[in-house]
Amino acid sequence: MNLVRESHSFTPEQGVPPAVAPFSHVTRWGSLLFVTGQMPTDPATGALVPGGLLAQAEQVRVNLLACLRPFGASLDDALMVRVYLTDFTEFEAFNAVYRTWFTGALPSRTCVGTTALAVGADVEIDLIVGLPDSQGGESA
Repeated sequence: MNLVRESHSFTPEQGVPPAVAPFSHVTRWGSLLFVTGQMPTDPATGALVPGGLLAQAEQVRVNLLACLRPFGASLDDALMVRVYLTDFTEFEAFNAVYRTWFTGALPSRTCVGTTALAVGADVEIDLIVGLPDSQGGESA
């Protein structure tokens, strides 16, 4: 099998906020997707959403789904999730919302406490996603 690395970048019109640094939103390697950490920014404005951790987590979820949509994937296809939180006192509140993002078994996960994130965000999340054979998706 000859695997080729494919890099995919998206636009706000596709529901993905503009990049705040030099990167591709998604890199595909065979049936794996590596999704760059999504920030809680509004795709239409590029601005950080107000409302604290849970409102920001919801925007991150929406942004992740927009990155997965062109591949016919969802959060249920996630194999590994990395969560970065700036306030670990909200760990349990985040976990309660996070559990609702999945309809099946939860993926593997790492949660890291950090002192700061880009654009002043309270949360950032990146993914490794496995595409089942039936979910090859369209080329983005």
